[in-house]
Order: sequence, then structure tokens, then C-alpha cells
Amino acid sequence: MMPPSGLENIQVVVIVPTYNERDNLRRLLCGLLALPSERLGVLVVDDNSPDGTGDLADEFAQATEGRVQVLHRPGKEGLGRAYAAGMAWALSTCAEVVVQMDADGSHPIEAIQPMVTALTANHAAVAVGSRYVAGGGVDADWPWHRRMLSAGANSYVRSVLGLSVRDATAGFKAWDAAALRVLQPETVLSNGYSFQVELAHRVTLAGMRSVEVPIHFTDRTEGTSKMSLGVQAESLMMPWRLRKSQWRPAVAASQVPARG
Repeated sequence: MMPPSGLENIQVVVIVPTYNERDNLRRLLCGLLALPSERLGVLVVDDNSPDGTGDLADEFAQATEGRVQVLHRPGKEGLGRAYAAGMAWALSTCAEVVVQMDADGSHPIEAIQPMVTALTANHAAVAVGSRYVAGGGVDADWPWHRRMLSAGANSYVRSVLGLSVRDATAGFKAWDAAALRVLQPETVLSNGYSFQVELAHRVTLAGMRSVEVPIHFTDRTEGTSKMSLGVQAESLMMPWRLRKSQWRPAVAASQVPARG
């Protein structure tokens, strides 16, 4: 899968998976394009949204001279599959950093630069936008049952998999592109939100470094959550599947070129 030309100067690719996020996408893209770095590009991965999200993304692509690109997929296959496809696309460019974030406005755009800076300064594989380290937090209006689910899920997967990262289920991350190639996101088992946990587990298996940057998480104001019962069931069982997984990195962490 080869991306269009015109991305030679893009250093950071932000991947935004979408399904029925038209009401949120315009605000997000305007915010991303307003960041001071012109070496930042955006890839919208749309799963054939019935509400026209993909069409809106195409409008931005036409108006931004390549800074916004769109990957259209035939249908909804889950967040994990969308991210895997987007990461494969991003890794085929010259980008040095791959950022993943939600389209619903829950992840603060202004945290991207601190995350990229922390990634480089710590020679890390990933910088996690974390709700559960000092300085991080969640919106006071976030429903109590969502708070319980998030905190409980983090404790659960960290216990089962022995992860040291505090926000193991975080969906806001900046990846070193060279490290991400070693982690092979295209081979993940997860279809849904457990994709986040699976890649965090692979970072640990590969002996790579994670750094957490505090963020304030804000609940969506438009659209609806994609957290179905099926997705929750996968998230419950996946850590045990991962414990039995035979995946190992093809190269040692010491062989991954350091940035910074």
C-alpha cells in the first residue's frame, strides 16, 4: 500500500480512525492543522461511515495540499484493524513519529508536542498520553461507571500481563517509527480497543522503553461511544490470549535506531 506523493517533508503522521465522527472531525482537523509544525500530517482512516465522515475528510484532503490524507476502508472492522491499516500506511512514508488519537475530542491536541519531545528525550519506543500518572486526570463529568471501567480495566490488564505502564489502555500515543516497525502492528490479534493493550504488551516483550506524559482526558460531546458488549468481551479475554502468544520481536531493542 503506497501513500500519495507529497509527504516527503512530513515528520509526524497523526492517525485518526473514524466511524460516524463527522460532527467531531472538522474541529479536530482544524486544531491539528493549526499546530505550529508544518511537518505534521494527518491520516484519517474511515470505515465507510454512513454519516459522511469520509466525504468531509476528502474535502480537507483536497484543501490542504497533502497534509491531510484519507484511507477509505470498505466497512467497520474494529478499532484495532483500523489502526493496524493506518500504521502500515504511515510506516510506508518518511515519517519519524506516528501518533494515534481518537476523533471524538477526548485527547488534547496540545499534548502532541510534549509527547513527541518526551519520546525523543527518553529514547523511548512510545510516549503514552496518560490519565493515571501525576498531573493526569479525567473530566469531572465523566460518568462514574466509565471511571470504574477504565480504572478496573487498567488494573486488570497490568496484573495479568505484568505491565509497568500506568495507563495500559490509553489510545493516545506517539510512537517512534523505527520501534513501531519492530512491533509489527499489522500482525496483532485484537480487533477492538484491546489493540492498545496488545501493543503495550509487545513493547514489554521487546524490552523497549515507554514514557508517560500526563494528559487531561475529556469525554466526547458529540456522537456515541463505540464500546459495545462484544468489544468489552474481547478486552476481557485478550490479556489471557496474549499471555499464551508466541510473538517475539524479530530484532533486539538495542538494534532499533535511537532518535534524538
